[in-house]
Amino acid sequence: MLKIESVHVTIASVQALRGFSLDVAAGSMVSLAGRNGAGKTSLMRTVMGHLPASSGTLSFDGVDLARLPRHARAGLGIGYLPEDRGLVPELTVEENILVPVWVSKSLKVKERLNLVYEVLPELHAIRDRRALLLSGGQQKMAALARALAVGTRLLLLDEPFEGLAPALSQRLSEVVGALRGTNLAVLMSQSDLNHSQSLVDREVVIERGANAAQ
Repeated sequence: MLKIESVHVTIASVQALRGFSLDVAAGSMVSLAGRNGAGKTSLMRTVMGHLPASSGTLSFDGVDLARLPRHARAGLGIGYLPEDRGLVPELTVEENILVPVWVSKSLKVKERLNLVYEVLPELHAIRDRRALLLSGGQQKMAALARALAVGTRLLLLDEPFEGLAPALSQRLSEVVGALRGTNLAVLMSQSDLNHSQSLVDREVVIERGANAAQ
């Protein structure tokens, strides 16, 4: 479904990605593992259109992502949980969840909210709370809910367990694990594999922006 071939990305004259390649099949869970600074976030941001690739190709179900505006990812069914969560502080939890849904012409607000609150019922009680009043863990959950709301085909989760208390980390593992066996594909980046070894089907290691030697 997601096909990345020999992608190069340069940020301020520094090569962040050096010919990196990766395939993510429909319904699979793939771990993108690497040390801090290895290029995991740069890859996610490139897929989402925040960073341009200087060479190589990125396609989603045969669609050339490089030719699309950033907001078009929502319409393709790609949900994104950035490492910094990226919530709008003044918006409520529910409004943050719905931001990408509003961009999509095919998704129905009530249907997507019902799904999100079924998977993450703890967010329903705080749906009217502004994001700036949330704890770090609640913000992470809200950002995951936003990704789930629009990610009907692919979820990109950038360091989803980083900085979470053990109990909340376990809860997040349960939520991600519950997605197994569906048609939803998941690409999850992380530095520490302790949380996901039992979740993923395959692990891809990135080192200094390139595929690690097998």
